[in-house]
Parts: sequence; structure tokens; C-alpha cells
Amino acid sequence: MKPLLLLLSLILITVSSLHAQESRVFDALSMESEILNMERKFAVYLPPGYEYSQRSYPVLYLLHGAGDDQTGWVQFGEVQYIADKAFSEGIATQMIIVMPDANTGKRGYFNDVNNDWRYEDFFFEELMPYVESQYRIKKEKRYRAIAGLSMGGGGTFFYAMHRPDLFSSACPLSASLRNSSFEDFKKGLENNQTPVKEPSTLEAYFDRHQALRQIELNDPEEMKSVKWFFDCGDDDFLYEGNSLVHIAMKKKEIPHEFRIRDGAHNWTYWRESLPHVLSFVSDTFRQK
Repeated sequence: MKPLLLLLSLILITVSSLHAQESRVFDALSMESEILNMERKFAVYLPPGYEYSQRSYPVLYLLHGAGDDQTGWVQFGEVQYIADKAFSEGIATQMIIVMPDANTGKRGYFNDVNNDWRYEDFFFEELMPYVESQYRIKKEKRYRAIAGLSMGGGGTFFYAMHRPDLFSSACPLSASLRNSSFEDFKKGLENNQTPVKEPSTLEAYFDRHQALRQIELNDPEEMKSVKWFFDCGDDDFLYEGNSLVHIAMKKKEIPHEFRIRDGAHNWTYWRESLPHVLSFVSDTFRQK
């Protein structure tokens, strides 16, 4: 082979090798949901080397806040840059990150009070099985984590409370964990002119979606099977709800990490939180 051709071949091989080691983000993927009767989008971060390896990876489900969609963590949270850096520096182990779209026109990650709108059922019964069949994801509890901010922080808390059998760790960030009374809950439904088909189910629904009641009612051993990491800014308007959950979990002797740092309810704070989340969830992913 002539020297010039050899040099070009070596350059192409080098470029291909470097390209193979890059991470990938796909932020406009979609799937059909029979439960919601619509198409739902999601984003996926694939770690460096995924496309050229045969190994399976742990997974982090990363939930956005109100007003965002599946692109929030990609665009504003800079998830690709932060994850790449965390992996290259060795503070976290490589993982797949799945970011669902909950921007549906109906706020929240939960089923509604009449069980007509069933986003939580969609998440567990359709989204998770779908992405875990499409990508090389380890399907054991130990290798599955969940995190999210604000509305997604609330989703993180309640999903891990409702299904502790599925998640090894949960990281609510600036979580929406307002703790209203049952009477205030009913007044809110009245003020929003929300019809209730089965009034007898209201109290059970309230208990399932009120943070302090979940801590009071749920099995302590199941709660302890999840590693918890809470993080909220000292200037965040949601600090009180997060602090009350921290106190309630302390009283129940549920081990958890709780951080109040300097900051507010904004992307600057959550971008600083993400490396800590990746490191925290990696503790359960790694072989001891």
C-alpha cells in the first residue's frame, strides 16, 4: 500500500475508533400507548461504546418537571455532557438514561382520581417494558434507578414508594411534595370542578399521593430496600415539603441522604445535582 493510502487508512481507523467511543442521545423517539390511547415520546442517552459492545447496562429513569418534556434534561440539564464527564472521571459507572415525556396536557406522572387517565400505569406497564426490550438494559431491581426534578421529583418519590420492588435507588430533586390535608384535597377537586365518580375511593387515592401518608402507611422494610437521596435548594419554594419528608423518614428510621444546598428552583441547581445523582445510583450498580 502506498504511504499516502496507508496514512489515510490509519486516519479513518482512528476517526472510526473515536466515533465508536462517543455517547449518543436520541431525544425524539416514540412509542404507541394503548393505555393513554396516544403516541408518547421519550429520550435515551446511550453511554460511550454502546453501539459497538455486547454488554448490558444499568438504567436510570430521569423525569422532567412541569412545563418541560423529554428534551428538558437533554437541552437544559446537559445530561450528555454531565454523564460523559462523570463516567470519564470514574465517579459513576456507565448506564443508559431514559427520559420519558410527561407533557401530555394533563399535569403529573400519576393516574387521575377516576382512573380514566392512567399515566402511572403507562409508565410501568408499557414504557418500562418497551425500552427495556429495545435496549441492552439489565432488568433486575439492583440495576434500575429513578430520579427527577420538581414534578418529576414527586414522580420519583411516589414511583419508588409504590413500586419499591423495581428500584434500587431513588433521587427526588427539589421534589414537589406538598402535604395538604384530606379536606384541602377535596376542596381542590371542587375548586377545579373535577367530578368524582366513586367518592368512596377518594381517601385511598389521597393516601397514595400524599407523601407523609405514604411514609406512615407503607412497609418500612420495603422503603428501606430503596436507597434514597433528596436534594433541595435553601431558596426553593418546595423546601418545606422536602424537609417534612426528611423528618418523617428519620422518625421511621428509613436510611436516606438529605441535602439542602445553596440554590433555588432552577436548572443551575439541577445541573449541579446530576453528578451526585449519577454517583449515588452507581453505588448499587457496581459490584462490591
